Amino acid sequence: MKRVLATCAVALAMSGAAAQAAAPNSYTGKELAPMAKVGLEQAQKIALKARPGEVTDRELEKESGGSGLRWSFDIKSHGKTFEVGVDASSGKVLENKAEGAHPD
Repeated sequence: MKRVLATCAVALAMSGAAAQAAAPNSYTGKELAPMAKVGLEQAQKIALKARPGEVTDRELEKESGGSGLRWSFDIKSHGKTFEVGVDASSGKVLENKAEGAHPD
């Protein structure tokens, strides 16, 4: 029974990753999109130029720095996950660093 549950959990996790890859326009923060001058596709191209790899997550969020609205991408590169932030008004890269423990 445990083996069946473990297999189901792995399959479910993989289907979530496949759904994310299959839906490249899927992201958190869609309600903020009307305020963005730089769209998702353009911001993602900028992020991948700054940090080549595979985008595993994308989000539009209010965040300090730049215009206060940024696209945030998790990009897997060379076995690590990096967070790349792109200003949603100017397209400037605001952040490009390995993810890790965030201080409280």
